[in-house]
Amino acid sequence: MKIIKSLYLKNRLFVAIGLVILLFIIGFEFAALIPVAKFLLMVVLAVFLVDLLLLFGVKKGVYGRRICPDKLSNGDENQLQIYFENYYNFSVYASVIDELPAQFQKRDLHFDLMVKGRETKILNYHLRPVKRGEYTFGAVNVFVSGALGLIARRFKFSQDTTVPVYPSFIQMRKYELLAISNNLKEFGIKKIRKIGHSMEFEHIKEYVVGDDFRTVNWKATARRGDLMVNNYQDEKSQQVFCLIDKGRVMKMPFEGMTLLDYAINASLAMSSVAIKKDDKAGLITFQHKINTIVPASKRGIQMHNIMETLYNQKTGYKESDYSILYNTIKYKIKQRSLLILFTNFETLSSIERQMPYLRKISREHLLVVVFFENTTLRSLTEIKPKNIEEVYRKTIAEKFTFDKKLIVKELRKHGIQTVLTDPENLTVNTINKYLELKARGLI
Repeated sequence: MKIIKSLYLKNRLFVAIGLVILLFIIGFEFAALIPVAKFLLMVVLAVFLVDLLLLFGVKKGVYGRRICPDKLSNGDENQLQIYFENYYNFSVYASVIDELPAQFQKRDLHFDLMVKGRETKILNYHLRPVKRGEYTFGAVNVFVSGALGLIARRFKFSQDTTVPVYPSFIQMRKYELLAISNNLKEFGIKKIRKIGHSMEFEHIKEYVVGDDFRTVNWKATARRGDLMVNNYQDEKSQQVFCLIDKGRVMKMPFEGMTLLDYAINASLAMSSVAIKKDDKAGLITFQHKINTIVPASKRGIQMHNIMETLYNQKTGYKESDYSILYNTIKYKIKQRSLLILFTNFETLSSIERQMPYLRKISREHLLVVVFFENTTLRSLTEIKPKNIEEVYRKTIAEKFTFDKKLIVKELRKHGIQTVLTDPENLTVNTINKYLELKARGLI
């Protein structure tokens, strides 16, 4: 029964049988072809039995397994591998099909390869999840056929593997280097010139590329023979909170991901950079009520706490209540902190409703409002209309685009820092703003 379940007939066998049947049919008119047809039938049966014996003569002909990370990174290209080993003493032709999770809606992951006897191969492919949660992989199906190619034997490996998809830790690790690297431009991070120094001297060190020439210690340079600079201690242990709006405005999709997922990925990277800069990172998520609060800290376990908290966040259909956010900040955050609010405003009326609470928050803390530019509308403003309908569309798109600029102007008029960005560059622009504020000594 096991042999029947794993036995698959290939097209070559059907073609051979079809030719034999055709000869038998023609043999009704030409009797001389009947013996030829019988002989060919015996040959096909003999070859079939030989092929069957070669493939099923050993219990374990091949081995395969999926090499998958413990968790996948949301919104990033994650590398997976399939390890394949041929235990047969002869070359085989293998067709490998991996059963991907239903969330990918992809049924064409297929590899065809020829593997020599006792040879191993590794197949690489990439997956880009766009939603957080648990993803269940099916089996790695391997269909093996020999040189005769009449039948194939099916093997199944790595069945029912569940892998969680977390916020973008790949992006987080990449931006961790920005806290200590001088090659920030390679990642789109601006190099921010510091406005003076703190008065607290820390130590003298050798000059490295990127150090300010104004800090050169000429006496130490003369003694050592190498260029030496004074190192001043930056302001440390400032609190940086990421405030994530989970209301219906964050459900808008962009390249398969919601604005909430972009905000979550940016918050994770931002928190990591803040901790690397010796600041304390915290998190608040809210909608019509406060959902989660992670107190600011820079302990080693803090990034794990933030990642686990962000993993379970979902958008809702209700409008966010900024009065509850204000009260929570007032009673939970006693020290002046940098608050980075990830939200989205589309119209002037939407910002006017929330402006009283944003102004109250900005009086006690340094508030940065990060919201999104509608890239679809922006593309409509760049087209040349060819008919009346396109003129209407372009006019409406320009109106909404202009409203976004008015929202930025309104926020800045009340002393609130703003970042208007497209979702793709959200993380870079947010970190840029953090580094700018830190260099200016505002936090």
